[in-house]
Amino acid sequence: MSDGRGGARKGAGRKKGGTNAVNKLIKDAVIEAAEIVGADGEGKDGLVGYLQKRAEDQPQAFMGMLSRIIPTQVEGTGDDGEIKISVTQKIVKA
Repeated sequence: MSDGRGGARKGAGRKKGGTNAVNKLIKDAVIEAAEIVGADGEGKDGLVGYLQKRAEDQPQAFMGMLSRIIPTQVEGTGDDGEIKISVTQKIVKA
């Protein structure tokens, strides 16, 4: 109950960094569905197979998702904070 001064009650609500139960349920269901579908629609290679297939047939959507999960700020351990990154991309069409 509020004390009449406005603001949230101390200790009310979810802990900082806590996961909303509904969001977690949906996230888990999406991952499970992708694992079931796999690369071939029958579960081949599970979640990794599904994501690999999406990278091949929907590269823009896949890169959008990838850009959201890669850290936005990376610091290196070199003298001036430099970091060396090597990226290799292999596209194979069957």
